Amino acid sequence: MFNYFLDLPYYIQALIATIGTWGITALGAAVVFMFKKVNKSVLDAMLGFAAGVMIAATFWSLLSPAIEMAESLDMISWVVVSLGFLAGGLLLFIGDKIFEKLIKKSQASNNEKSSLKRCLMLISSVTLHNIPDGLLLL
Repeated sequence: MFNYFLDLPYYIQALIATIGTWGITALGAAVVFMFKKVNKSVLDAMLGFAAGVMIAATFWSLLSPAIEMAESLDMISWVVVSLGFLAGGLLLFIGDKIFEKLIKKSQASNNEKSSLKRCLMLISSVTLHNIPDGLLLL
């Protein structure tokens, strides 16, 4: 079965992988339709699981390859990775401050300002997150 998949053209493999990823994401998101109200401890467990998955994905997909690449370039790997990690945190901090100033100029209520700020942070985070994915295609 796996050899059959590998023998397919690359664009068909990409299509199947995309549909599979979409299906798993939709299945995970569909869980919300099973509950009218979510118990706080269940929500905490789900958020903890999601955080653990994201931390693992961050390490195995970003930090570990960065450490290996820095070592192959005869650089001090922990310095390179730490600087990249701190630069990402600094970028989030700066974005938070910029959106705070933009929102203060708005005529919306406090509740609407908070919602607008979260929306802008989400949109900018997803956009920034997708930039490296697009660079990999080059």
